[in-house]
Amino acid sequence: MNNGRILTLYDLGRMNFAVRTGLGRQLFKQRWNLIVAGTSIQYRKRVRAFDKVTMKTQIVGIDARWIYIEQSMWVKGKPCSSALLRTGITKKGKLIETAHVLAALGQADWLKPPEPWVQEWIDANEDHRWPPMGEIV
Repeated sequence: MNNGRILTLYDLGRMNFAVRTGLGRQLFKQRWNLIVAGTSIQYRKRVRAFDKVTMKTQIVGIDARWIYIEQSMWVKGKPCSSALLRTGITKKGKLIETAHVLAALGQADWLKPPEPWVQEWIDANEDHRWPPMGEIV
């Protein structure tokens, strides 16, 4: 599978995760949207058509604005790819603070600071250089 299909499968995995955690119900009830604001992905082994894939999804950090999710795909017990995502919840295009989201899930006291490797990714993104406007490459 190409990278576009892998990312689509990760999208489906996050929707499944949202439903299993109760977030899906709140997304529908509150008219919220689950967005991705950043992704870093690494590929280790090719996933071929008809491979039986196991996907793992877990929260690896929460700050005031973002929920950081790690997803990975496995075939026959071997890792194929891993993605780190900065996700958020919006309503009418406005980002909702994670404290409000956690309260709606009945988890207002749940704290999960980003794991050290996730914090390094967050810090590195602060230094991201965007291409200058109008520059043709």
